[in-house]
Amino acid sequence: MAGRGPAPKDPSKRRRRNATEPQTVITPDDELRGPELPAGVLGDEDGVPVEWHPMTQLWWDSWRTSAQAQTFTSTDWLFLIDTALMHHTMWAKGRWEFASEVRLRAAKFGATPEDRARLKLKVDDPTNGPQRPAQAPAGVTDITSRRARLTG
Repeated sequence: MAGRGPAPKDPSKRRRRNATEPQTVITPDDELRGPELPAGVLGDEDGVPVEWHPMTQLWWDSWRTSAQAQTFTSTDWLFLIDTALMHHTMWAKGRWEFASEVRLRAAKFGATPEDRARLKLKVDDPTNGPQRPAQAPAGVTDITSRRARLTG
């Protein structure tokens, strides 16, 4: 006896089939999008203007050139500017308690492969066209080529 209860219903006879949602495919174009990081919003305790931390500038520019940036609206950029303030505080002042919030906020835009999979977002790589598998020369099997490499 394989399991408990009745056998599952034939999937073709189900009323709801819960079709999967299609992926959104974006091709990177390396175009610079979105605003520059705003100047004059950062200051030290005395009100002296401070530049954005270099890591935050790098983080911001990576978002501006990302493939996902093609889909961002003005409210998305404003949300990311708020996130950039947290990112700057994290790096400039060592306030690492902001790291989890930055990670959660960046995940909403598909920062990691796992985030993009959850968002059903695929970044297509135009340089990786369909690859044909490499053909071994006639008479060479996989084991023969391995032996030849090992005994060389």
